Amino acid sequence: MKIYNSHLFLVSFFIGFNFSQAQSEQDLYQIIGKVSEERIENDIKTLADFGTRHTLSDTVSNNRGIGAARRWIKSQFESISKDCADCLEVFYQRNFVPKGDNNRIVKDVWVVNVVAIKKGSKNPNKYILMSGDIDSRVSNPTDFTSDSPGANDNASGMAGTIEAARVVSQYAFENSIVFVGLSGEEQGLYGGQGLAQYAKAQQWDIVGVLNNDMIGNIEGVDGVIDNRTFRIFSEPTPVTETDKERALRRFYGGEVDGVSRQLARYVYETTKLFMPEMNPKMIYRLDRFGRGGHHRPFNDLGFAGIRIMEAHENYTQQHQDIRLENGIYYGDTFDHVNIPYARKLTAVNAISLASLAWAPPAPSDVRLGGAVAPSARLKWNRVEGAVGYKIYWRDTTSPTWDYSRTVGDLTEFTLEGIVVDNFYFGVSAIGSNGFESLISFPSGILR
Repeated sequence: MKIYNSHLFLVSFFIGFNFSQAQSEQDLYQIIGKVSEERIENDIKTLADFGTRHTLSDTVSNNRGIGAARRWIKSQFESISKDCADCLEVFYQRNFVPKGDNNRIVKDVWVVNVVAIKKGSKNPNKYILMSGDIDSRVSNPTDFTSDSPGANDNASGMAGTIEAARVVSQYAFENSIVFVGLSGEEQGLYGGQGLAQYAKAQQWDIVGVLNNDMIGNIEGVDGVIDNRTFRIFSEPTPVTETDKERALRRFYGGEVDGVSRQLARYVYETTKLFMPEMNPKMIYRLDRFGRGGHHRPFNDLGFAGIRIMEAHENYTQQHQDIRLENGIYYGDTFDHVNIPYARKLTAVNAISLASLAWAPPAPSDVRLGGAVAPSARLKWNRVEGAVGYKIYWRDTTSPTWDYSRTVGDLTEFTLEGIVVDNFYFGVSAIGSNGFESLISFPSGILR
Protein backbone atom coordinates (compact mmCIF):
# COMPACT_ATOMS: atom_id res chain seq x y z
CA MET A 1 0.00 0.00 0.00
CA LYS A 2 1.30 3.44 -0.89
CA ILE A 3 1.42 5.71 2.14
CA TYR A 4 1.37 9.49 1.74
CA ASN A 5 4.50 11.03 3.19
CA SER A 6 3.38 13.36 5.98
CA HIS A 7 5.78 15.15 8.33
CA LEU A 8 3.19 14.96 11.09
CA PHE A 9 1.37 12.01 12.54
CA LEU A 10 -0.60 11.22 15.66
CA VAL A 11 2.12 10.21 18.08
CA SER A 12 -0.33 9.13 20.77
CA PHE A 13 -1.81 6.52 18.41
CA PHE A 14 1.52 4.77 17.94
CA ILE A 15 3.54 5.31 21.07
CA GLY A 16 1.25 6.53 23.80
CA PHE A 17 2.08 10.23 23.98
CA ASN A 18 -0.67 12.73 24.67
CA PHE A 19 -0.41 14.90 21.59
CA SER A 20 -2.99 16.57 19.38
CA GLN A 21 -1.98 16.49 15.72
CA ALA A 22 -4.44 19.26 14.93
CA GLN A 23 -2.60 21.72 17.17
CA SER A 24 0.72 21.36 15.35
CA GLU A 25 -0.91 21.38 11.95
CA GLN A 26 -2.85 24.46 12.95
CA ASP A 27 0.39 26.27 13.76
CA LEU A 28 1.57 25.75 10.19
CA TYR A 29 -1.77 26.81 8.71
CA GLN A 30 -1.63 29.92 10.89
CA ILE A 31 1.83 30.72 9.58
CA ILE A 32 0.58 30.43 6.01
CA GLY A 33 -2.32 32.75 6.78
CA LYS A 34 -0.13 35.37 8.47
CA VAL A 35 2.13 35.94 5.46
CA SER A 36 1.06 39.34 4.11
CA GLU A 37 0.87 40.36 0.45
CA GLU A 38 0.76 44.00 1.46
CA ARG A 39 3.97 43.85 3.48
CA ILE A 40 5.79 41.91 0.75
CA GLU A 41 4.62 44.40 -1.86
CA ASN A 42 5.78 47.36 0.22
CA ASP A 43 9.17 45.77 0.89
CA ILE A 44 9.80 44.91 -2.77
CA LYS A 45 8.91 48.46 -3.76
CA THR A 46 11.14 49.93 -1.06
CA LEU A 47 14.09 47.83 -2.20
CA ALA A 48 13.51 48.65 -5.87
CA ASP A 49 13.28 52.36 -5.04
CA PHE A 50 16.89 52.41 -3.85
CA GLY A 51 17.67 52.82 -7.55
CA THR A 52 20.55 50.39 -7.65
CA ARG A 53 21.73 47.82 -5.13
CA HIS A 54 24.83 46.83 -7.07
CA THR A 55 27.50 45.44 -4.75
CA LEU A 56 29.92 48.20 -5.81
CA SER A 57 27.34 51.00 -5.60
CA ASP A 58 27.09 53.93 -3.20
CA THR A 59 27.35 53.07 0.50
CA VAL A 60 27.03 56.62 1.90
CA SER A 61 23.69 57.86 0.54
CA ASN A 62 20.61 57.35 2.67
CA ASN A 63 18.30 56.70 -0.27
CA ARG A 64 20.35 55.17 -3.08
CA GLY A 65 22.76 52.27 -3.37
CA ILE A 66 23.54 49.07 -1.52
CA GLY A 67 24.57 50.86 1.67
CA ALA A 68 21.15 52.41 2.10
CA ALA A 69 19.50 49.10 1.20
CA ARG A 70 21.38 47.02 3.74
CA ARG A 71 20.85 49.58 6.48
CA TRP A 72 17.13 49.49 5.76
CA ILE A 73 17.11 45.67 5.84
CA LYS A 74 18.93 45.71 9.17
CA SER A 75 16.39 48.21 10.51
CA GLN A 76 13.57 45.88 9.47
CA PHE A 77 15.14 42.93 11.28
CA GLU A 78 15.67 45.11 14.36
CA SER A 79 12.03 46.24 14.28
CA ILE A 80 10.89 42.62 13.97
CA SER A 81 13.08 41.75 16.94
CA LYS A 82 11.46 44.43 19.07
CA ASP A 83 8.06 42.96 18.26
CA CYS A 84 9.14 39.56 19.60
CA ALA A 85 10.80 40.80 22.80
CA ASP A 86 14.28 41.10 21.27
CA CYS A 87 14.17 37.51 20.04
CA LEU A 88 16.55 38.14 17.11
CA GLU A 89 20.29 38.69 17.16
CA VAL A 90 20.86 41.15 14.30
CA PHE A 91 24.29 41.97 12.90
CA TYR A 92 26.38 42.59 9.80
CA GLN A 93 28.73 39.88 8.58
CA ARG A 94 31.31 41.26 6.15
CA ASN A 95 34.26 40.24 4.02
CA PHE A 96 36.76 42.34 2.10
CA VAL A 97 37.16 41.61 -1.63
CA PRO A 98 40.06 43.36 -3.39
CA LYS A 99 39.91 44.89 -6.84
CA GLY A 100 40.66 42.33 -9.52
CA ASP A 101 39.60 39.28 -7.48
CA ASN A 102 37.61 38.53 -10.63
CA ASN A 103 36.71 40.60 -13.68
CA ARG A 104 33.50 41.83 -12.01
CA ILE A 105 35.34 43.35 -9.05
CA VAL A 106 36.58 46.63 -10.53
CA LYS A 107 37.32 48.26 -7.18
CA ASP A 108 37.95 47.20 -3.60
CA VAL A 109 34.71 46.42 -1.80
CA TRP A 110 33.36 45.19 1.50
CA VAL A 111 30.71 42.55 0.82
CA VAL A 112 28.24 42.96 3.69
CA ASN A 113 25.52 40.50 4.67
CA VAL A 114 22.66 41.30 7.07
CA VAL A 115 21.98 38.47 9.51
CA ALA A 116 19.13 37.90 11.99
CA ILE A 117 19.21 34.81 14.21
CA LYS A 118 16.38 33.41 16.29
CA LYS A 119 18.03 31.03 18.71
CA GLY A 120 16.52 27.64 19.42
CA SER A 121 15.68 26.67 22.97
CA LYS A 122 16.91 23.08 22.86
CA ASN A 123 19.40 22.83 19.98
CA PRO A 124 20.74 26.38 19.59
CA ASN A 125 23.70 25.27 17.46
CA LYS A 126 21.48 23.65 14.83
CA TYR A 127 20.59 26.22 12.19
CA ILE A 128 18.08 26.43 9.38
CA LEU A 129 18.78 29.36 7.04
CA MET A 130 16.52 31.33 4.70
CA SER A 131 18.28 33.76 2.40
CA GLY A 132 17.55 36.40 -0.20
CA ASP A 133 20.02 38.47 -2.20
CA ILE A 134 20.43 42.18 -1.54
CA ASP A 135 22.30 43.15 -4.70
CA SER A 136 21.12 43.88 -8.24
CA ARG A 137 22.68 44.56 -11.65
CA VAL A 138 22.01 45.69 -15.22
CA SER A 139 23.35 44.30 -18.50
CA ASN A 140 26.97 45.18 -17.74
CA PRO A 141 27.89 43.46 -14.45
CA THR A 142 30.47 46.14 -13.64
CA ASP A 143 28.04 49.06 -14.12
CA PHE A 144 27.37 50.13 -10.54
CA THR A 145 25.78 53.54 -11.20
CA SER A 146 22.88 52.94 -13.64
CA ASP A 147 19.38 52.30 -12.34
CA SER A 148 19.01 48.65 -11.44
CA PRO A 149 15.81 48.20 -9.43
CA GLY A 150 16.13 44.41 -9.27
CA ALA A 151 12.49 44.05 -8.29
CA ASN A 152 12.22 40.33 -8.95
CA ASP A 153 15.96 39.55 -8.96
CA ASN A 154 16.11 39.66 -6.08
CA ALA A 155 14.02 42.12 -4.09
CA SER A 156 11.33 39.43 -4.19
CA GLY A 157 13.51 36.88 -2.37
CA MET A 158 14.80 39.50 0.07
CA ALA A 159 11.28 40.74 0.83
CA GLY A 160 10.15 37.14 1.30
CA THR A 161 12.94 36.58 3.80
CA ILE A 162 11.99 39.70 5.77
CA GLU A 163 8.33 38.70 5.77
CA ALA A 164 9.13 35.15 6.86
CA ALA A 165 11.12 36.65 9.73
CA ARG A 166 8.10 38.78 10.74
CA VAL A 167 5.82 35.77 10.88
CA VAL A 168 8.06 32.95 12.09
CA SER A 169 9.77 35.00 14.81
CA GLN A 170 6.48 35.04 16.74
CA TYR A 171 6.92 31.32 17.56
CA ALA A 172 9.41 29.47 19.77
CA PHE A 173 11.53 26.67 18.31
CA GLU A 174 13.92 23.96 19.42
CA ASN A 175 16.42 24.70 16.64
CA SER A 176 17.78 28.07 15.54
CA ILE A 177 16.59 29.92 12.43
CA VAL A 178 18.70 32.40 10.46
CA PHE A 179 17.19 35.04 8.17
CA VAL A 180 19.83 36.63 5.99
CA GLY A 181 20.29 39.14 3.21
CA LEU A 182 23.33 38.12 1.16
CA SER A 183 25.28 40.57 -0.96
CA GLY A 184 27.76 40.08 -3.79
CA GLU A 185 25.74 37.39 -5.59
CA GLU A 186 25.95 39.02 -9.00
CA GLN A 187 29.69 39.60 -8.65
CA GLY A 188 30.53 35.97 -7.87
CA LEU A 189 28.51 34.55 -4.94
CA TYR A 190 30.68 36.45 -2.45
CA GLY A 191 28.03 36.92 0.23
CA GLY A 192 27.24 33.23 0.40
CA GLN A 193 30.93 32.36 0.47
CA GLY A 194 31.51 34.74 3.33
CA LEU A 195 28.62 33.52 5.45
CA ALA A 196 29.35 29.85 4.73
CA GLN A 197 32.94 30.35 5.90
CA TYR A 198 31.67 32.25 8.94
CA ALA A 199 29.27 29.41 9.78
CA LYS A 200 32.07 26.88 9.47
CA ALA A 201 34.38 28.94 11.67
CA GLN A 202 31.61 29.31 14.28
CA GLN A 203 30.98 25.54 14.03
CA TRP A 204 27.35 25.95 13.15
CA ASP A 205 25.56 22.65 12.61
CA ILE A 206 23.55 23.65 9.53
CA VAL A 207 20.43 21.57 8.96
CA GLY A 208 19.73 23.26 5.62
CA VAL A 209 19.80 26.46 3.59
CA LEU A 210 16.74 27.70 1.70
CA ASN A 211 18.06 30.13 -0.90
CA ASN A 212 15.32 32.26 -2.46
CA ASP A 213 16.33 33.84 -5.74
CA MET A 214 13.51 35.24 -7.92
CA ILE A 215 10.16 34.25 -6.42
CA GLY A 216 7.94 36.87 -8.04
CA ASN A 217 7.50 36.16 -11.75
CA ILE A 218 4.68 34.03 -13.22
CA GLU A 219 4.95 34.85 -16.94
CA GLY A 220 7.85 33.20 -18.70
CA VAL A 221 9.70 34.39 -21.76
CA ASP A 222 8.16 31.33 -23.44
CA GLY A 223 4.68 32.78 -22.92
CA VAL A 224 3.64 30.35 -20.19
CA ILE A 225 1.74 31.93 -17.28
CA ASP A 226 1.72 29.85 -14.10
CA ASN A 227 1.12 31.14 -10.59
CA ARG A 228 1.32 27.79 -8.79
CA THR A 229 4.43 25.96 -9.97
CA PHE A 230 7.86 26.61 -8.51
CA ARG A 231 11.21 24.90 -8.78
CA ILE A 232 13.45 23.40 -6.11
CA PHE A 233 17.04 22.94 -7.30
CA SER A 234 19.35 20.59 -5.40
CA GLU A 235 22.64 18.83 -6.01
CA PRO A 236 22.63 14.99 -5.86
CA THR A 237 25.48 14.32 -3.43
CA PRO A 238 27.92 16.52 -1.49
CA VAL A 239 31.13 17.50 -3.23
CA THR A 240 32.87 16.97 0.10
CA GLU A 241 32.17 13.24 0.27
CA THR A 242 35.13 10.96 0.86
CA ASP A 243 36.55 8.38 -1.52
CA LYS A 244 35.16 5.70 0.77
CA GLU A 245 31.66 7.20 0.63
CA ARG A 246 31.88 7.45 -3.15
CA ALA A 247 33.00 3.82 -3.42
CA LEU A 248 30.17 2.62 -1.19
CA ARG A 249 27.62 4.51 -3.28
CA ARG A 250 28.84 2.78 -6.42
CA PHE A 251 27.85 -0.60 -5.03
CA TYR A 252 24.95 0.26 -2.72
CA GLY A 253 23.26 3.22 -4.41
CA GLY A 254 22.39 6.73 -3.31
CA GLU A 255 23.40 8.67 -6.42
CA VAL A 256 20.50 11.09 -5.83
CA ASP A 257 20.30 10.92 -2.05
CA GLY A 258 22.68 13.50 -0.64
CA VAL A 259 21.71 15.89 2.15
CA SER A 260 20.61 18.64 -0.25
CA ARG A 261 18.33 16.26 -2.13
CA GLN A 262 16.72 15.18 1.15
CA LEU A 263 16.14 18.84 2.00
CA ALA A 264 14.50 19.37 -1.40
CA ARG A 265 12.21 16.40 -0.78
CA TYR A 266 11.30 17.78 2.64
CA VAL A 267 10.21 21.12 1.18
CA TYR A 268 8.38 19.31 -1.62
CA GLU A 269 6.40 17.09 0.76
CA THR A 270 5.69 19.87 3.28
CA THR A 271 4.27 21.98 0.46
CA LYS A 272 2.17 19.14 -0.96
CA LEU A 273 0.71 18.46 2.48
CA PHE A 274 -0.03 21.99 3.71
CA MET A 275 -0.32 23.97 0.48
CA PRO A 276 -1.81 21.45 -1.97
CA GLU A 277 -2.77 24.22 -4.38
CA MET A 278 0.93 24.66 -5.14
CA ASN A 279 2.93 22.55 -7.58
CA PRO A 280 6.52 22.12 -6.36
CA LYS A 281 8.85 20.77 -9.03
CA MET A 282 12.11 19.19 -7.96
CA ILE A 283 14.92 19.86 -10.42
CA TYR A 284 17.77 17.38 -10.18
CA ARG A 285 20.45 20.00 -10.75
CA LEU A 286 22.59 22.18 -8.51
CA ASP A 287 21.16 25.20 -10.31
CA ARG A 288 19.98 26.33 -13.72
CA PHE A 289 22.14 25.28 -16.65
CA GLY A 290 25.42 27.20 -16.58
CA ARG A 291 24.24 29.55 -13.82
CA GLY A 292 24.65 29.86 -10.07
CA GLY A 293 23.03 30.92 -6.82
CA HIS A 294 23.87 31.56 -3.21
CA HIS A 295 23.14 28.05 -1.96
CA ARG A 296 26.19 26.81 -3.86
CA PRO A 297 28.86 28.20 -1.48
CA PHE A 298 27.19 26.29 1.34
CA ASN A 299 27.09 23.15 -0.79
CA ASP A 300 30.81 23.65 -1.47
CA LEU A 301 31.47 23.20 2.25
CA GLY A 302 29.22 20.14 2.52
CA PHE A 303 26.13 21.87 3.95
CA ALA A 304 22.64 20.99 2.70
CA GLY A 305 21.29 23.80 0.55
CA ILE A 306 18.65 24.29 -2.13
CA ARG A 307 17.39 27.02 -4.43
CA ILE A 308 13.67 27.89 -4.37
CA MET A 309 12.47 29.98 -7.30
CA GLU A 310 9.80 30.65 -9.91
CA ALA A 311 9.12 28.05 -12.58
CA HIS A 312 9.06 30.34 -15.60
CA GLU A 313 11.76 32.99 -15.99
CA ASN A 314 11.57 36.04 -18.20
CA TYR A 315 15.04 36.90 -19.42
CA THR A 316 13.97 40.32 -20.73
CA GLN A 317 13.58 41.30 -17.07
CA GLN A 318 16.85 39.87 -15.73
CA HIS A 319 20.21 41.65 -15.83
CA GLN A 320 18.90 44.19 -18.33
CA ASP A 321 19.33 47.92 -18.86
CA ILE A 322 15.92 49.58 -18.54
CA ARG A 323 14.79 50.36 -22.09
CA LEU A 324 12.17 49.89 -24.81
CA GLU A 325 13.57 47.97 -27.75
CA ASN A 326 11.63 46.52 -30.70
CA GLY A 327 8.41 46.92 -28.77
CA ILE A 328 9.73 45.03 -25.73
CA TYR A 329 10.17 46.64 -22.33
CA TYR A 330 13.43 45.45 -20.76
CA GLY A 331 14.37 45.76 -17.13
CA ASP A 332 13.63 44.23 -13.75
CA THR A 333 11.01 46.73 -12.62
CA PHE A 334 8.38 46.58 -9.90
CA ASP A 335 5.41 46.35 -12.29
CA HIS A 336 6.51 42.90 -13.46
CA VAL A 337 6.35 41.28 -10.00
CA ASN A 338 3.33 39.15 -9.11
CA ILE A 339 2.81 39.81 -5.40
CA PRO A 340 0.32 36.98 -4.67
CA TYR A 341 2.81 34.48 -6.11
CA ALA A 342 5.66 35.93 -4.03
CA ARG A 343 3.43 35.54 -0.99
CA LYS A 344 2.83 31.87 -1.76
CA LEU A 345 6.52 31.08 -2.09
CA THR A 346 7.25 33.02 1.08
CA ALA A 347 4.70 30.82 2.86
CA VAL A 348 6.37 27.71 1.42
CA ASN A 349 9.61 28.83 3.04
CA ALA A 350 7.98 29.81 6.32
CA ILE A 351 6.32 26.44 6.94
CA SER A 352 9.44 24.56 5.86
CA LEU A 353 11.55 26.61 8.28
CA ALA A 354 9.08 26.07 11.11
CA SER A 355 8.75 22.33 10.49
CA LEU A 356 12.51 21.83 10.53
CA ALA A 357 12.99 24.11 13.54
CA TRP A 358 10.38 22.17 15.53
CA ALA A 359 11.83 18.79 14.57
CA PRO A 360 14.52 16.76 16.34
CA PRO A 361 17.87 16.12 14.64
CA ALA A 362 17.99 13.54 11.89
CA PRO A 363 19.23 10.04 12.82
CA SER A 364 22.95 9.46 12.36
CA ASP A 365 24.91 6.37 11.34
CA VAL A 366 21.97 4.73 9.58
CA ARG A 367 22.99 1.26 8.40
CA LEU A 368 21.22 -1.06 6.00
CA GLY A 369 21.38 -4.84 5.67
CA GLY A 370 19.47 -7.67 4.08
CA ALA A 371 21.57 -9.03 1.25
CA VAL A 372 20.33 -12.40 -0.06
CA ALA A 373 17.39 -12.24 2.35
CA PRO A 374 13.61 -11.67 2.00
CA SER A 375 13.72 -8.65 4.30
CA ALA A 376 15.47 -5.30 4.82
CA ARG A 377 17.17 -4.48 8.12
CA LEU A 378 17.95 -0.97 9.36
CA LYS A 379 19.78 0.30 12.40
CA TRP A 380 20.50 3.86 13.53
CA ASN A 381 21.72 5.85 16.51
CA ARG A 382 19.20 7.10 19.03
CA VAL A 383 18.33 10.80 18.68
CA GLU A 384 18.01 12.92 21.80
CA GLY A 385 14.49 14.30 21.99
CA ALA A 386 13.01 11.81 19.55
CA VAL A 387 10.08 9.69 20.73
CA GLY A 388 9.86 7.56 17.61
CA TYR A 389 11.25 6.92 14.16
CA LYS A 390 9.87 6.41 10.71
CA ILE A 391 11.35 4.20 8.02
CA TYR A 392 10.84 5.28 4.42
CA TRP A 393 11.45 3.40 1.23
CA ARG A 394 10.86 3.96 -2.47
CA ASP A 395 11.46 2.38 -5.84
CA THR A 396 14.99 3.13 -7.02
CA THR A 397 13.53 5.10 -9.95
CA SER A 398 11.16 7.22 -7.82
CA PRO A 399 12.06 10.84 -6.95
CA THR A 400 10.01 10.83 -3.73
CA TRP A 401 9.69 8.68 -0.62
CA ASP A 402 6.53 6.73 -1.43
CA TYR A 403 6.23 4.16 1.38
CA SER A 404 6.71 4.45 5.12
CA ARG A 405 6.32 2.71 8.44
CA THR A 406 6.40 4.20 11.92
CA VAL A 407 8.34 1.94 14.26
CA GLY A 408 8.15 3.67 17.65
CA ASP A 409 11.07 4.27 20.01
CA LEU A 410 13.44 1.72 18.48
CA THR A 411 16.89 1.93 16.93
CA GLU A 412 16.70 -1.22 14.82
CA PHE A 413 13.95 -2.70 12.71
CA THR A 414 13.41 -5.37 10.05
CA LEU A 415 10.96 -4.81 7.20
CA GLU A 416 9.73 -8.30 6.51
CA GLY A 417 8.96 -9.14 2.91
CA ILE A 418 10.78 -6.09 1.53
CA VAL A 419 13.67 -7.17 -0.70
CA VAL A 420 16.53 -4.76 -0.11
CA ASP A 421 17.72 -4.94 -3.73
CA ASN A 422 14.58 -3.30 -5.11
CA PHE A 423 14.26 -0.15 -3.01
CA TYR A 424 16.11 2.76 -1.45
CA PHE A 425 15.62 3.37 2.27
CA GLY A 426 15.82 6.19 4.81
CA VAL A 427 14.97 6.97 8.43
CA SER A 428 13.60 10.10 10.12
CA ALA A 429 13.28 11.01 13.79
CA ILE A 430 10.01 12.19 15.29
CA GLY A 431 9.67 14.61 18.19
CA SER A 432 7.03 14.58 20.93
CA ASN A 433 5.27 17.38 19.01
CA GLY A 434 4.95 15.13 15.96
CA PHE A 435 7.37 16.97 13.70
CA GLU A 436 9.82 14.94 11.68
CA SER A 437 13.46 15.52 10.90
CA LEU A 438 15.03 15.29 7.50
CA ILE A 439 15.32 11.73 6.25
CA SER A 440 18.76 10.16 6.66
CA PHE A 441 19.98 7.89 3.88
CA PRO A 442 22.02 4.85 5.01
CA SER A 443 25.73 5.57 5.23
CA GLY A 444 26.93 2.09 6.10
CA ILE A 445 26.27 -1.61 5.77
CA LEU A 446 24.63 -3.65 8.54
CA ARG A 447 26.37 -7.02 8.70
